[in-house]
Amino acid sequence: MRWIEPEWITVVEGPAPQFQPAREVWAFSIYEGPTPQPVAVCQMRTFNGEKMLERCRRAWGEGRPVQLDFPAPSGERRWADVIAARVERWPEGDVLVLWVRRPRPMEHPENA
Repeated sequence: MRWIEPEWITVVEGPAPQFQPAREVWAFSIYEGPTPQPVAVCQMRTFNGEKMLERCRRAWGEGRPVQLDFPAPSGERRWADVIAARVERWPEGDVLVLWVRRPRPMEHPENA
């Protein structure tokens, strides 16, 4: 199988995202895979939510996956497959809402 370069969303500063179980039924219908996996949702502040959302849309339109790379509380890097995204406008700034497959320890996705 050929490895496809994903679009990376990398959390550089700030705390690790807080993942909550997804409660939207549609989220489970989007993710297809050989085994069912939990879907989680997280919210992250961003300077330009529309630009982040456009990066996701472009990658998905090209058939590429989107990966969230973030620091775990222990300091190690972790990643999760992003299956859906939207932007919310709050008085404090843009918030990127991501629905992800269960986060995993960081390893090269080609080997995952």
